[in-house]
Amino acid sequence: MKLKLTGIALAVAFAFATAAQAQTTQTPAKRDTADKPRTEQTASTRKAKDAEEERIEQTYKADKEKCDALKANAKDICMAEAKGKQKVAKAELDARNDKDQAKAQKKVQDAKAEATYEVAKERCDEQKGEAKDACVKQARVERDKAKGKAEKTAEAKREQRAATGGSAERKPADRPAK
Repeated sequence: MKLKLTGIALAVAFAFATAAQAQTTQTPAKRDTADKPRTEQTASTRKAKDAEEERIEQTYKADKEKCDALKANAKDICMAEAKGKQKVAKAELDARNDKDQAKAQKKVQDAKAEATYEVAKERCDEQKGEAKDACVKQARVERDKAKGKAEKTAEAKREQRAATGGSAERKPADRPAK
């Protein structure tokens, strides 16, 4: 009888120990980063960001070289498009690592709106007089509308987080992978 009771107690203890172990065991992906010192983790993240920035710069230089073959206003439009792509890419890169995602996405939308505006403004240079003024005014309205929409979206996300009790900031590790 005593042996049976000891066996049951041992089985119950083993079950609880297994459940506790299952809750604290790290997944293989987390285990890899947990074994590295914090400085190595940030160094590898920094290297990846530097590589991405270098890729953005190379793309910009290639786009700029394509523009060199063009003349007059076509060249100006091409340059505005190249600069716009570069600014948007940099804003998106910064947004990936930003803790406040609502603010980061607003910056991305603002960069897109500014890039679109600059290109539209260059396209308006082909026109003369009142037509040019109307074109620039329309481009400005479109830019302001896009920026206003980005602001409303960011504000709605902040309010939603506040209403659900969530934090306004999110750590980069908590974001879903793309």
